[in-house]
Amino acid sequence: MTALPVETSSEPSSSAIGSHLSRVSSVIAFARREFRDAISSRWFILYTVAFTVLAVAVSFMSLAGSGSHGFAGFGRTTAGLLNLIMLVVPLMALIAGAGSIAGERERGTLLYLLAQPISRTELLLGKYIGLAVALCCSMCIGFGLSAGVLAWRVGGVGISAFVMLVLFTCMLALAMLSVGMLLSVLSRRSGVATGLGLFAWLILVFLSDLGLMAGTILFKLRVQEVFAIGVMNPLQAFKMAVIVNMNASLDVLGPVGMYASQTFGSMLPWILALVLGVWTIVPLAIAVLIFSKRGSV
Repeated sequence: MTALPVETSSEPSSSAIGSHLSRVSSVIAFARREFRDAISSRWFILYTVAFTVLAVAVSFMSLAGSGSHGFAGFGRTTAGLLNLIMLVVPLMALIAGAGSIAGERERGTLLYLLAQPISRTELLLGKYIGLAVALCCSMCIGFGLSAGVLAWRVGGVGISAFVMLVLFTCMLALAMLSVGMLLSVLSRRSGVATGLGLFAWLILVFLSDLGLMAGTILFKLRVQEVFAIGVMNPLQAFKMAVIVNMNASLDVLGPVGMYASQTFGSMLPWILALVLGVWTIVPLAIAVLIFSKRGSV
């Protein structure tokens, strides 16, 4: 009497496991397809070459005149790359994400993809994972060549800060890719999605420093309010996280940096990483919800 319920209850469990494995394999298959398309495209080659050249150039200029054959150590290069990454990486990720779904829709291939035995959610997640891996590979090639040159010239001084820079750069790219995917789902044409991505990039860059300063003066915000508004911007969260992991003082950011250090202490890097995580999960979840509920292509 006890054996029968066990056997009947194991059948749904086995079918459920098989269903989950099938979904995972579908996502992986589309991720591989998207990754292959990305690395073979001109934008991937262009971004990789441009980012690599800029990374090596910054490492060269960081110690120009310091007597080490023109090359900086890892710590100085990390500081030099910070502002460059805040400009280039969000633009790369937003444009890549913005052209994903909207591009397929405009070319007429989205209908063909949706005709396959795969759900809309699996399709979107597969495209996101493939683009995310491609973006991270593009940046890691640039970082890797720059690190190789630096290690050859000046050794491994400050390499831990450089590794954390790579990690947080990938997190920033994933967050901006999620925003780009959301814009792509909302747009009918790739040109519109790309335009919205550029507009979002301009807003984030502007609000990162100039907008925050102007708002502080105009509305006479307290330091707590300035920190709360600033940390909601993924670019500011990335900037503060990199500075903290360089073991540098946040006093360079003024009263806001001093307040953050004194208030949150060792928890600050985790809070900033959480902000980037939220920027990754929430836009992607909204994109999945809208795309899966949309009746038309």
